[in-house]
Parts: sequence; structure tokens; C-alpha cells
Amino acid sequence: MTEQKILYLSQADVVSVNLGMAEVIDLVEKAFNEKGHGRIEMPPKPGIHPGEGDNFIHAMPAYIPALNSAGIKWVSGFPDNQKKGLPYITGLLILNDPETGIPLAVMDCEWITAMRTAAASAVSARRLARAESSTLGVLGCGVQGFTNTEALNVDFPIKEVFAYDLSEKSLNLYIEKVKKLGLKVTVVDTPQEAVQGCDLVVTAGPILKEPHKTVKAGWLEKGAFATLIDFDSYLSPAALKESDKFCTDDHAQYNYYQSAGYFQDVPPVYADLGELVAGQKVGRESDDERNIACNLGLAIDDMAVAPTLYKRAVELGIGTWLPL
Repeated sequence: MTEQKILYLSQADVVSVNLGMAEVIDLVEKAFNEKGHGRIEMPPKPGIHPGEGDNFIHAMPAYIPALNSAGIKWVSGFPDNQKKGLPYITGLLILNDPETGIPLAVMDCEWITAMRTAAASAVSARRLARAESSTLGVLGCGVQGFTNTEALNVDFPIKEVFAYDLSEKSLNLYIEKVKKLGLKVTVVDTPQEAVQGCDLVVTAGPILKEPHKTVKAGWLEKGAFATLIDFDSYLSPAALKESDKFCTDDHAQYNYYQSAGYFQDVPPVYADLGELVAGQKVGRESDDERNIACNLGLAIDDMAVAPTLYKRAVELGIGTWLPL
């Protein structure tokens, strides 16, 4: 019998593969095109909630035949980790061979989660934002605040970023990284200053079952696009209901989250991202539309990226081979 081996990729290994944001966006877009045409398998993610509160650990399986990708991500989000000097999001991804079911790789998923979440925002923005959008407001300047900035900068002529965060440490790190993208960063004192007047808005705080509803009606400009990484935590119901097109990434998972207590006072969903990418629903139709994407984070996002990471790692000799 042939000896079976599995490739272990640590977080440092995954990062060293050096897969760029533009390529991650294109891979995620391909996955959503397959989803829109009904050519993927992805059950709604089940989860457990150790310690209760807003903690979660989710199991996220998916199969994308066109990308020869099958596997599962086991990912956790613990908001209080930041007080302990630990990351909010951690986990592992297992990539399987679709022909045999045999595991090919186990890899850290913190980098993957950060990149593919932002990539989904960019795919949404391609359909829902104005092409000439040049100002970006970011509320929450942690990992997702930066990766979403990086992703939106791929397609849009961003000239200035308005950044808001309660943590000076997070702000300073964010500014340092964003300046490397060649963008001007202006730190603002209030959430309102990071929303009003901006073409693009990212809310990237913790996901909360009890929203703090900071962003009020009238703050998001006509013609603006907002991507809500923290679900409906930041935007008040009145602000959400000002949207002309309120979109998500998957109807079934959105309905599941509603049944679990999230999204209790929100507008109806216009389309999911698969429908937009596949052309089954039209995106932005006028310069005055306020459009919002509230992507939940799907297993197909991860499985769109994992096979390329694995292939490149093998080619570059990155990672550690282990007996299976």
C-alpha cells in the first residue's frame, strides 16, 4: 500500500506562499459564479458556543467541483481574546482529495479567513459600488479593517481612507500597513466622520448578537457602498433600511443566522452574491443607490483559496510532510 502523507502548513507557511489579494479575489469570484449556477455543495455551517456570549466555533464544509476543491474549516471567534493578547479568529482547514476523500493538507486558517473575507467584499463591491469610488471609511482597524482596505484598493481608485478605532495600538498598526499601499490615512474621532462623505464604508468590529447600532440613518451617503464584516452590529435598523439593495452571500445561511437571533430588524435581502456574480440579479443601477453587502463568510470562500495555496506550497517546498 502506498504510504499516505499530509502536508501541514503553519500560519507562517501559509503567509510565505505569498498569494496576492488580486488573485484571491479572482478565486473567490469563480467560486461565487459556481454557486450562482448551482454547481457547489455547501450545507449551512453548524456551530458551538463555548463560554456563551458572542463566542463561536464553526464547522464549514464545502465542495467546488470546478475548482477540484473539497474540505472543511474549523474556525473560532472569541471577542475577549484580544484582551488576552490572542487573535479573535483562529482555526484549521483540512483540504481533501475530491477523487479519493483522502486528506491532502492541514493548514492554519487565520490568514485565509482574513483574505477571503475581504475578497468577498471586493467581489460584492464590483457589482454594488460606483466604479469611481475614491474615499473609504473604516470602522474597526484590526485584521479585517486592513484586509478589506487592501481588497477594495485592488479595483477602486482610493485616494484617502478615514479610520476610526477605539484602540490606539490598532490604529497605529493599521496606518503603518495602509501607508505601504500608497494611501493617505486620516484618523477621525467619531464613527460618523468615518461614514459621512465616504464612497465606500467598511464596518469591521466584533460580531455581536446584540448590535450596538452606532451608525445612524442619514450618515451613509447616497451612492455609497458599505460592506458589513460584523453583520448588523454597527448599523442601526434605520440606517440599514435606507439601503436600496441589501445583499448577503447566501440565503440559507442568512436565514439560519436570523433563526439564531441575528438580523432581527433589517430590510429584506435583495440578492445573494452568487446571484449577482452569475448575472441572475442586477447590481448597481444608478449613481444614487445606497447599497450594502452583509456577507456572512462561507466555506466556499475558503475552499476557493485552499487548493491554490496547497499547490503553490508543494511547488515551493513549503510546509512539513507528516505520515497520515
